[in-house]
Amino acid sequence: MAALCNIRVGEELERLWDLAKELQLNPEEIKNDVYLLNDKNDKTAWHMAALWGKVEVLERLRNWAKELQLNAEEIKNDVCLLIDKDGETAWHMAALLGEVEVLERL
Repeated sequence: MAALCNIRVGEELERLWDLAKELQLNPEEIKNDVYLLNDKNDKTAWHMAALWGKVEVLERLRNWAKELQLNAEEIKNDVCLLIDKDGETAWHMAALLGEVEVLERL
């Protein structure tokens, strides 16, 4: 079941990414409206991937950061230090659940 969930999450993210490109959004719009999209609890895909231990999703997100040409400071601020409604980062979530491989990828 977990493998199926990984595939679905990955497929949905790919569809969202492809749609953003089809709509010809500029890199800043893609970054803010797709890459850093958050839910009602201010969790991003980074938070959720860390929470559920989805290493494949983290790799996709990292590749997209490269494609968006995010610099190290942007990645640090927008990904590593971005907090949700509860004040938690993706790092917190991975550490809470003991997701060592996720922590290494973050």
